[in-house]
Amino acid sequence: MQSIKNIPPKELFPGITGYYAHGDKQTFGYVEIKKGSLVPEHHHVHEQITYIIEGRLNMMIGGKPCPLTAGMYHVIPSHIPHSAQAVTDCIVIDAFSPVREDYR
Repeated sequence: MQSIKNIPPKELFPGITGYYAHGDKQTFGYVEIKKGSLVPEHHHVHEQITYIIEGRLNMMIGGKPCPLTAGMYHVIPSHIPHSAQAVTDCIVIDAFSPVREDYR
């Protein structure tokens, strides 16, 4: 058993730090996002599930607004463009399938 905070952090964008655990078929991420930080629009082959532990995150998913608050989640299908901006400091869980090799 391990603590997610013992994993070396990965800075994805300014103000956005992730801690990622990898299995054979999926990646699990614990992500800290500072208020005002932006994830630019992008897409990837991975299916992604984003779950908000704390805070408020305004996402755009497939061109549609998707505001998320604590306790909410959204499934982002493969290849769908999405972006996010933190309205408050956030703690987020991101799960990806297949494994995010670029996050190792």
